[in-house]
Amino acid sequence: MRAPDTCLPLRAEGLGYAANGVAVLRDVSFALESGPPALIIGPNGAGKSVLLRLLHGLLPPTAGAVRWAGENRGGGRMPRDAMVFQRPVMLRRSVLANAAYPLKLAGLPRAERLRRARAALGRVGLDGLADRPARRLSGGEQQRLALARASALDPEVLFLDEPCASLDPAAARAVEAIVADIAARGAKVVMTTQDLGQARRLAGEVLFLHRGRLLEHAPAAAFFADPKAPEAAAFLRGELVW
Repeated sequence: MRAPDTCLPLRAEGLGYAANGVAVLRDVSFALESGPPALIIGPNGAGKSVLLRLLHGLLPPTAGAVRWAGENRGGGRMPRDAMVFQRPVMLRRSVLANAAYPLKLAGLPRAERLRRARAALGRVGLDGLADRPARRLSGGEQQRLALARASALDPEVLFLDEPCASLDPAAARAVEAIVADIAARGAKVVMTTQDLGQARRLAGEVLFLHRGRLLEHAPAAAFFADPKAPEAAAFLRGELVW
């Protein structure tokens, strides 16, 4: 039974997006409930990043709607969601100040936001770097800080747009561990990736996009064992999918 204060399920209803007359997404419909991470995969240009931006409200759909617990964003209870990008923006301030800044915008008292920011840094292994300028961190450390900054808000849904795309294998595995911990703590992670190994390790469910259409949405085990869409099966085999 859904908790009374939840913003889930998150539904895409006939969702579409066009830019300069070119359709990027077409008639995408699905529902996401609480639970393990949902991984969005597909070839380059399939529309994965655009879909995340539509769900998070950064782009307005040109067709269809995004509904949180049956309501449009702004139409009722505001969803508790956050987003982390491939290359996070670091403010010109300390690691701790970066982690605390969204909490300041949310109106939390100083003592509370510092407590939550320090706890979030501890969960990603950056508590020892709290006073360092954030822009002097390595790429992997910056991505871990971005995850701490987002998780400090205690989002119910966390959108991640290929957070490991620019990282070396060791840094990527550290980020994966943090993502798994965030999911275990109760957030619904919705994440895009080009790394099928990563999708296999993290996904509870998979959404496969191709040419702007959602061709398959299935539990991860079923998808990887026996994908129903021919394009998905070819993608898993490592074939070029046009």
